[in-house]
Amino acid sequence: MKRFAAPLAVAISVAMLSGAAVAQTTLRFAHTQPTADTHHAAALHFKERVEALTNGEIKVSVHPAGELGNDPAVLEGVRLGTIDIGITGNPFFTRFEPRLNALDLPYLFKSYNHAYRVIDGPIGQSLVDGLRKHRMEPLAIWEIGFRNITNSKRPIRVPKDLEGLKIRTTPNPAHVEAFKILGAIPTPMPFTEVYLALESGTVDGQENPFSITYSNRFHEVQKHLSVTQHAYTVSILAMNLQKFRSLSEAHQKAVLQAANEAKELQRKLNREADKEALEGFRKAGVEVIEDVDTEPFRSAVFDPVKESYVKEHGSEIIDQIVAAGQ
Repeated sequence: MKRFAAPLAVAISVAMLSGAAVAQTTLRFAHTQPTADTHHAAALHFKERVEALTNGEIKVSVHPAGELGNDPAVLEGVRLGTIDIGITGNPFFTRFEPRLNALDLPYLFKSYNHAYRVIDGPIGQSLVDGLRKHRMEPLAIWEIGFRNITNSKRPIRVPKDLEGLKIRTTPNPAHVEAFKILGAIPTPMPFTEVYLALESGTVDGQENPFSITYSNRFHEVQKHLSVTQHAYTVSILAMNLQKFRSLSEAHQKAVLQAANEAKELQRKLNREADKEALEGFRKAGVEVIEDVDTEPFRSAVFDPVKESYVKEHGSEIIDQIVAAGQ
Protein backbone atom coordinates (compact mmCIF):
# COMPACT_ATOMS: atom_id res chain seq x y z
CA MET A 1 0.00 0.00 0.00
CA LYS A 2 2.90 2.35 0.76
CA ARG A 3 4.07 2.45 -2.86
CA PHE A 4 0.74 4.06 -3.87
CA ALA A 5 0.81 6.73 -1.17
CA ALA A 6 2.99 9.26 -2.98
CA PRO A 7 1.20 9.09 -6.37
CA LEU A 8 -2.14 9.26 -4.61
CA ALA A 9 -1.05 12.31 -2.64
CA VAL A 10 0.20 13.97 -5.82
CA ALA A 11 -3.07 13.24 -7.61
CA ILE A 12 -5.09 14.72 -4.76
CA SER A 13 -2.87 17.81 -4.69
CA VAL A 14 -3.21 18.34 -8.45
CA ALA A 15 -6.98 17.98 -8.26
CA MET A 16 -7.15 20.48 -5.42
CA LEU A 17 -4.95 22.94 -7.29
CA SER A 18 -7.03 22.55 -10.45
CA GLY A 19 -10.21 23.18 -8.53
CA ALA A 20 -8.70 26.25 -6.86
CA ALA A 21 -7.57 27.58 -10.23
CA VAL A 22 -11.08 27.30 -11.64
CA ALA A 23 -12.58 28.95 -8.58
CA GLN A 24 -10.13 31.82 -8.81
CA THR A 25 -10.80 32.78 -12.45
CA THR A 26 -11.50 36.52 -12.29
CA LEU A 27 -12.81 38.73 -15.08
CA ARG A 28 -11.93 42.42 -14.94
CA PHE A 29 -14.94 44.61 -15.87
CA ALA A 30 -14.24 48.30 -16.56
CA HIS A 31 -16.49 51.30 -17.21
CA THR A 32 -16.20 55.09 -16.93
CA GLN A 33 -19.42 56.01 -15.14
CA PRO A 34 -19.50 56.96 -11.43
CA THR A 35 -20.77 54.54 -8.83
CA ALA A 36 -24.01 56.54 -8.62
CA ASP A 37 -24.88 55.72 -12.23
CA THR A 38 -27.12 52.89 -13.44
CA HIS A 39 -24.26 51.36 -15.41
CA HIS A 40 -22.47 50.63 -12.15
CA ALA A 41 -25.57 49.18 -10.50
CA ALA A 42 -26.06 46.92 -13.53
CA ALA A 43 -22.37 45.97 -13.50
CA LEU A 44 -22.66 44.87 -9.88
CA HIS A 45 -25.77 42.86 -10.76
CA PHE A 46 -23.86 41.24 -13.63
CA LYS A 47 -21.06 40.33 -11.23
CA GLU A 48 -23.50 38.83 -8.74
CA ARG A 49 -25.29 36.78 -11.38
CA VAL A 50 -22.12 35.49 -13.09
CA GLU A 51 -20.75 34.32 -9.77
CA ALA A 52 -24.05 32.68 -8.81
CA LEU A 53 -24.62 31.01 -12.18
CA THR A 54 -21.09 29.57 -12.21
CA ASN A 55 -21.14 28.52 -8.54
CA GLY A 56 -18.26 30.87 -7.87
CA GLU A 57 -16.02 29.34 -10.52
CA ILE A 58 -15.89 32.73 -12.21
CA LYS A 59 -15.43 35.92 -10.23
CA VAL A 60 -15.91 39.44 -11.59
CA SER A 61 -14.05 42.52 -10.34
CA VAL A 62 -15.80 45.77 -11.27
CA HIS A 63 -13.70 48.90 -11.92
CA PRO A 64 -15.88 52.05 -12.23
CA ALA A 65 -15.31 55.73 -12.92
CA GLY A 66 -12.44 55.39 -15.37
CA GLU A 67 -10.32 53.47 -12.87
CA LEU A 68 -8.77 51.49 -15.74
CA GLY A 69 -8.78 54.37 -18.24
CA ASN A 70 -11.12 56.52 -20.31
CA ASP A 71 -13.57 55.11 -22.87
CA PRO A 72 -11.10 54.62 -25.75
CA ALA A 73 -8.61 53.06 -23.32
CA VAL A 74 -11.23 50.65 -21.99
CA LEU A 75 -12.10 49.48 -25.50
CA GLU A 76 -8.46 49.11 -26.44
CA GLY A 77 -7.92 47.09 -23.26
CA VAL A 78 -10.79 44.78 -24.18
CA ARG A 79 -9.41 44.31 -27.69
CA LEU A 80 -5.91 43.54 -26.37
CA GLY A 81 -7.13 41.38 -23.47
CA THR A 82 -5.68 43.53 -20.68
CA ILE A 83 -9.31 44.19 -19.69
CA ASP A 84 -11.72 41.27 -19.95
CA ILE A 85 -15.04 43.12 -20.16
CA GLY A 86 -15.90 46.75 -20.82
CA ILE A 87 -18.94 48.86 -21.48
CA THR A 88 -19.18 52.26 -23.08
CA GLY A 89 -21.39 54.21 -25.45
CA ASN A 90 -21.89 53.08 -29.02
CA PRO A 91 -20.16 56.20 -30.44
CA PHE A 92 -16.82 54.86 -29.22
CA PHE A 93 -17.39 51.51 -30.94
CA THR A 94 -18.04 53.16 -34.31
CA ARG A 95 -14.32 53.79 -34.64
CA PHE A 96 -13.93 50.06 -35.18
CA GLU A 97 -17.29 49.20 -36.76
CA PRO A 98 -18.63 52.28 -38.63
CA ARG A 99 -21.95 50.59 -39.52
CA LEU A 100 -22.91 50.98 -35.85
CA ASN A 101 -23.13 54.71 -36.50
CA ALA A 102 -26.67 54.02 -37.76
CA LEU A 103 -27.85 53.80 -34.16
CA ASP A 104 -26.68 57.35 -33.44
CA LEU A 105 -28.46 59.23 -36.21
CA PRO A 106 -30.36 62.22 -34.80
CA TYR A 107 -34.11 61.83 -34.33
CA LEU A 108 -34.07 58.29 -35.74
CA PHE A 109 -35.84 56.63 -32.80
CA LYS A 110 -39.34 57.75 -31.83
CA SER A 111 -39.45 56.17 -28.38
CA TYR A 112 -37.74 53.72 -26.04
CA ASN A 113 -40.01 50.94 -27.29
CA HIS A 114 -38.97 51.70 -30.88
CA ALA A 115 -35.32 51.54 -29.85
CA TYR A 116 -35.79 48.26 -27.99
CA ARG A 117 -37.53 46.61 -30.96
CA VAL A 118 -34.45 47.44 -33.01
CA ILE A 119 -31.57 46.73 -30.67
CA ASP A 120 -33.07 43.58 -29.12
CA GLY A 121 -33.87 42.08 -32.51
CA PRO A 122 -32.01 40.95 -35.62
CA ILE A 123 -31.10 44.51 -36.66
CA GLY A 124 -29.20 45.18 -33.46
CA GLN A 125 -27.59 41.75 -33.50
CA SER A 126 -26.41 42.13 -37.09
CA LEU A 127 -24.73 45.42 -36.19
CA VAL A 128 -22.88 44.25 -33.07
CA ASP A 129 -21.83 40.95 -34.69
CA GLY A 130 -19.26 42.98 -36.64
CA LEU A 131 -17.32 43.62 -33.42
CA ARG A 132 -15.90 40.09 -33.52
CA LYS A 133 -13.65 41.18 -36.39
CA HIS A 134 -12.08 43.54 -33.85
CA ARG A 135 -11.49 40.89 -31.14
CA MET A 136 -14.59 41.78 -29.12
CA GLU A 137 -17.52 39.52 -28.25
CA PRO A 138 -20.79 41.49 -27.84
CA LEU A 139 -22.55 40.27 -24.69
CA ALA A 140 -25.57 42.58 -24.56
CA ILE A 141 -26.77 46.03 -25.59
CA TRP A 142 -27.40 48.24 -22.58
CA GLU A 143 -28.33 51.90 -22.96
CA ILE A 144 -27.32 55.46 -22.31
CA GLY A 145 -30.69 56.83 -23.44
CA PHE A 146 -32.17 59.87 -25.16
CA ARG A 147 -29.80 62.81 -25.13
CA ASN A 148 -30.59 66.39 -24.04
CA ILE A 149 -28.51 69.56 -24.15
CA THR A 150 -27.15 71.47 -21.15
CA ASN A 151 -25.06 74.64 -21.24
CA SER A 152 -23.89 77.53 -19.10
CA LYS A 153 -24.71 80.41 -21.48
CA ARG A 154 -28.40 80.53 -22.45
CA PRO A 155 -31.56 78.47 -22.78
CA ILE A 156 -31.85 76.45 -25.99
CA ARG A 157 -35.35 76.62 -27.47
CA VAL A 158 -34.70 76.85 -31.22
CA PRO A 159 -31.76 75.76 -33.38
CA LYS A 160 -30.42 79.31 -33.66
CA ASP A 161 -29.81 79.33 -29.89
CA LEU A 162 -27.00 76.82 -30.42
CA GLU A 163 -24.97 79.06 -32.73
CA GLY A 164 -21.42 79.52 -31.51
CA LEU A 165 -21.76 77.33 -28.42
CA LYS A 166 -18.94 74.88 -27.75
CA ILE A 167 -20.73 71.61 -27.03
CA ARG A 168 -18.90 68.52 -25.88
CA THR A 169 -20.01 65.61 -28.04
CA THR A 170 -18.89 62.05 -28.52
CA PRO A 171 -16.48 61.43 -31.42
CA ASN A 172 -19.34 59.84 -33.37
CA PRO A 173 -19.58 61.33 -36.90
CA ALA A 174 -23.39 61.61 -36.73
CA HIS A 175 -23.24 63.60 -33.49
CA VAL A 176 -20.48 65.88 -34.74
CA GLU A 177 -22.17 66.56 -38.08
CA ALA A 178 -25.56 67.27 -36.48
CA PHE A 179 -24.18 69.92 -34.14
CA LYS A 180 -22.18 71.55 -36.93
CA ILE A 181 -25.35 71.84 -38.99
CA LEU A 182 -27.11 73.47 -36.02
CA GLY A 183 -24.36 76.08 -35.77
CA ALA A 184 -22.67 74.82 -32.61
CA ILE A 185 -18.99 74.01 -32.27
CA PRO A 186 -18.89 70.26 -31.49
CA THR A 187 -15.94 69.39 -29.28
CA PRO A 188 -15.36 65.65 -28.86
CA MET A 189 -13.47 64.60 -25.75
CA PRO A 190 -13.27 61.59 -23.42
CA PHE A 191 -16.17 61.44 -20.99
CA THR A 192 -13.86 61.43 -17.96
CA GLU A 193 -12.69 64.96 -18.91
CA VAL A 194 -16.11 66.56 -19.33
CA TYR A 195 -16.75 67.90 -15.81
CA LEU A 196 -13.47 69.84 -15.67
CA ALA A 197 -14.00 71.12 -19.22
CA LEU A 198 -17.44 72.46 -18.25
CA GLU A 199 -16.14 73.91 -14.99
CA SER A 200 -13.21 75.67 -16.66
CA GLY A 201 -15.26 76.95 -19.59
CA THR A 202 -13.28 74.95 -22.15
CA VAL A 203 -16.71 73.96 -23.42
CA ASP A 204 -20.04 75.68 -22.81
CA GLY A 205 -22.23 72.61 -22.69
CA GLN A 206 -22.70 68.91 -23.23
CA GLU A 207 -25.43 66.50 -24.32
CA ASN A 208 -26.40 63.37 -22.44
CA PRO A 209 -29.49 61.72 -20.95
CA PHE A 210 -30.89 63.08 -17.69
CA SER A 211 -29.54 60.27 -15.54
CA ILE A 212 -25.94 60.52 -16.76
CA THR A 213 -25.93 64.32 -16.64
CA TYR A 214 -27.12 64.18 -13.03
CA SER A 215 -25.05 61.24 -11.76
CA ASN A 216 -21.91 62.98 -13.06
CA ARG A 217 -22.93 66.23 -11.29
CA PHE A 218 -22.85 68.32 -14.46
CA HIS A 219 -25.70 70.36 -13.01
CA GLU A 220 -23.14 71.89 -10.67
CA VAL A 221 -21.46 73.64 -13.62
CA GLN A 222 -24.42 74.12 -16.01
CA LYS A 223 -27.32 76.58 -15.86
CA HIS A 224 -29.73 75.46 -18.59
CA LEU A 225 -31.17 72.08 -19.63
CA SER A 226 -33.18 71.75 -22.84
CA VAL A 227 -35.20 68.58 -23.42
CA THR A 228 -34.28 68.05 -27.07
CA GLN A 229 -34.24 64.23 -27.09
CA HIS A 230 -32.13 64.61 -30.21
CA ALA A 231 -30.56 61.15 -30.30
CA TYR A 232 -30.81 57.79 -28.58
CA THR A 233 -27.57 56.11 -27.58
CA VAL A 234 -26.89 52.52 -26.65
CA SER A 235 -23.98 51.25 -24.61
CA ILE A 236 -22.46 47.94 -25.62
CA LEU A 237 -21.18 45.36 -23.16
CA ALA A 238 -18.26 43.62 -24.84
CA MET A 239 -15.74 40.98 -23.81
CA ASN A 240 -12.33 40.10 -25.16
CA LEU A 241 -13.12 37.53 -27.85
CA GLN A 242 -10.28 35.15 -27.01
CA LYS A 243 -11.16 35.24 -23.31
CA PHE A 244 -14.82 34.54 -24.03
CA ARG A 245 -13.98 31.60 -26.29
CA SER A 246 -11.64 30.19 -23.65
CA LEU A 247 -14.60 29.72 -21.30
CA SER A 248 -16.55 26.47 -21.23
CA GLU A 249 -19.87 26.45 -23.05
CA ALA A 250 -21.70 26.46 -19.71
CA HIS A 251 -19.72 29.48 -18.51
CA GLN A 252 -20.29 31.33 -21.80
CA LYS A 253 -24.04 30.81 -21.38
CA ALA A 254 -23.83 32.07 -17.80
CA VAL A 255 -22.02 35.26 -18.85
CA LEU A 256 -24.53 35.94 -21.63
CA GLN A 257 -27.49 35.29 -19.33
CA ALA A 258 -26.08 37.61 -16.65
CA ALA A 259 -25.40 40.32 -19.27
CA ASN A 260 -29.00 40.27 -20.48
CA GLU A 261 -30.49 40.17 -16.99
CA ALA A 262 -28.37 43.20 -16.09
CA LYS A 263 -29.58 44.92 -19.29
CA GLU A 264 -33.21 44.62 -18.18
CA LEU A 265 -32.35 45.94 -14.73
CA GLN A 266 -30.41 48.88 -16.13
CA ARG A 267 -33.29 49.99 -18.34
CA LYS A 268 -35.68 49.89 -15.38
CA LEU A 269 -33.23 51.87 -13.25
CA ASN A 270 -32.77 54.44 -16.03
CA ARG A 271 -36.47 55.27 -16.14
CA GLU A 272 -36.47 55.78 -12.37
CA ALA A 273 -33.23 57.76 -12.47
CA ASP A 274 -34.56 60.09 -15.19
CA LYS A 275 -37.45 61.16 -12.95
CA GLU A 276 -35.17 61.70 -9.96
CA ALA A 277 -32.70 63.63 -12.10
CA LEU A 278 -35.30 66.09 -13.36
CA GLU A 279 -36.31 66.86 -9.79
CA GLY A 280 -32.65 67.19 -8.85
CA PHE A 281 -31.94 69.68 -11.65
CA ARG A 282 -34.76 71.93 -10.51
CA LYS A 283 -33.70 71.78 -6.86
CA ALA A 284 -30.16 72.68 -7.94
CA GLY A 285 -31.46 75.81 -9.71
CA VAL A 286 -30.98 74.59 -13.28
CA GLU A 287 -33.47 76.09 -15.75
CA VAL A 288 -35.29 73.13 -17.33
CA ILE A 289 -36.90 73.86 -20.71
CA GLU A 290 -39.28 70.96 -21.34
CA ASP A 291 -41.51 72.48 -24.04
CA VAL A 292 -38.89 72.48 -26.80
CA ASP A 293 -40.39 72.16 -30.28
CA THR A 294 -38.06 69.49 -31.65
CA GLU A 295 -39.39 69.56 -35.23
CA PRO A 296 -37.13 72.46 -36.38
CA PHE A 297 -34.12 70.58 -34.97
CA ARG A 298 -35.15 67.35 -36.69
CA SER A 299 -35.86 69.12 -39.98
CA ALA A 300 -32.41 70.66 -39.97
CA VAL A 301 -30.35 67.55 -39.24
CA PHE A 302 -32.14 64.30 -40.02
CA ASP A 303 -31.89 64.16 -43.80
CA PRO A 304 -28.32 65.46 -44.24
CA VAL A 305 -26.88 63.22 -41.51
CA LYS A 306 -28.83 60.25 -42.84
CA GLU A 307 -27.51 60.89 -46.36
CA SER A 308 -23.93 60.95 -45.08
CA TYR A 309 -24.46 57.49 -43.58
CA VAL A 310 -26.22 56.13 -46.68
CA LYS A 311 -23.35 57.22 -48.93
CA GLU A 312 -20.97 55.09 -46.89
CA HIS A 313 -23.10 52.11 -45.92
CA GLY A 314 -26.28 52.07 -47.99
CA SER A 315 -29.85 52.61 -46.84
CA GLU A 316 -30.89 49.09 -45.83
CA ILE A 317 -30.24 49.36 -42.08
CA ILE A 318 -31.77 52.83 -41.79
CA ASP A 319 -34.85 51.75 -43.71
CA GLN A 320 -35.28 48.76 -41.39
CA ILE A 321 -34.95 50.94 -38.30
CA VAL A 322 -37.48 53.47 -39.59
CA ALA A 323 -39.90 50.66 -40.50
CA ALA A 324 -39.63 49.21 -36.98
CA GLY A 325 -41.06 52.45 -35.60
CA GLN A 326 -44.17 52.48 -37.79
